Amino acid sequence: MIEYLISYISKIMNETLLKFGLTEVMVDALVRGCLIIIVLGFSWIAYQIVQGPLNRSLERFSSFTSQQWDNVLVDKHVFQRLLNFIPLILIYLLTSPILAGTAWLSLSQTLISILFLIAGMMTIDALLNALVAIYANSTISKEISITPFVQVLKLGLYFVTGILLLSLLLQKTPLYFLSGLGALTAVLMFVFKDILMGFVAGIQLIANKMVAPKDWIEMPKYGADGDVIEITLTTVKVQNFDNTITTIPTYALINESFKNWRNMNLSGGRRIKRYVNIDLSSIKFCDSEMLERFTRIQFISKDIQARQEEIKVHNKEHHVDESTLVNGRRLTNIGVFRSYVEAYLRQHPLIHNDMTFLIRQLSPRENGLPIEIYVFCKDTDWTVYESVQADIFDHILAVVPEFNLRVFQEPSGSDFKKILI
Repeated sequence: MIEYLISYISKIMNETLLKFGLTEVMVDALVRGCLIIIVLGFSWIAYQIVQGPLNRSLERFSSFTSQQWDNVLVDKHVFQRLLNFIPLILIYLLTSPILAGTAWLSLSQTLISILFLIAGMMTIDALLNALVAIYANSTISKEISITPFVQVLKLGLYFVTGILLLSLLLQKTPLYFLSGLGALTAVLMFVFKDILMGFVAGIQLIANKMVAPKDWIEMPKYGADGDVIEITLTTVKVQNFDNTITTIPTYALINESFKNWRNMNLSGGRRIKRYVNIDLSSIKFCDSEMLERFTRIQFISKDIQARQEEIKVHNKEHHVDESTLVNGRRLTNIGVFRSYVEAYLRQHPLIHNDMTFLIRQLSPRENGLPIEIYVFCKDTDWTVYESVQADIFDHILAVVPEFNLRVFQEPSGSDFKKILI
């Protein structure tokens, strides 16, 4: 049908031009040239139609559906690049009969093949981008990143496209160029060293689930302390908490150590590990006045009474001479303080009771006796965690004097001033 239509138009144009006394060679060249211009004009109109009304219709249709993948295909221009094939097909179908039997046919087919090849490469590239975007919305993307693998596919796509383009331009088989690459293997491995190392490291990172997007990692050597925002073939981008971006070579995460806080988020508990230094000179046995005051503290009232009864029974059974404090068992203010801190934290709504829970003494030091609080906060959000931790130690530091204890701190200028006065 197309060949008949072109033949009919060509016949009319030939008959018209021959009336002006032109030679058949000139008429043939003019007719073919005019037909080519008409075909290109018609293809340009087709391109405007498919990229205008038709493309907008597809975009509107995708917005009406409940699926999200078609919206991603629109955003990544997959449909737009697919529509580029329509004018190319028209050019191919219409130019072949026009240039049949001429030396221009081979050149035109080569150029059209190159355009098809480039359009195909751009379409596949957009499709891969859409695949990454669709995968990013899935739950598994939080554990496994496919970006490095997609980048490898893109490199392979560009490489194959380049070989095919050279093959078309030079009219050589692709195997001709591939065979020549064998001698350049060492050079290529040197040039693409980072890419190859990154690819291997990426596979190890993903296979072992060492790091994933949105993980909080620390790598002091590279100044990284923040959330992973992108894992590529050669680099891992980390957005630090001061909103700066640190770029780490992918293979560095395999060759060197780093800290990943992912399991902290997954466990639902963030560790609080701090200690309060108690002045050793303020530690003493509890006297009757202190015990009476401690029994009025609601958190430990029953515990104090139970301990007193237990100590009384023990000392009586062992005939302890209670006239001297060192004999038998007695409560100390530091022991009561530890019991209070434990009771206070046990009832705290944001402290885990089913995870590690320790209120312990560390070895005495030159700056006092450290009482360590080792518990887990239920909220792993940084802001909430810091607020909870601050509230807890605000209370603990304020309550220390209630147990006749003092928090140790180095003497300051005001302390020396009091001595001089």
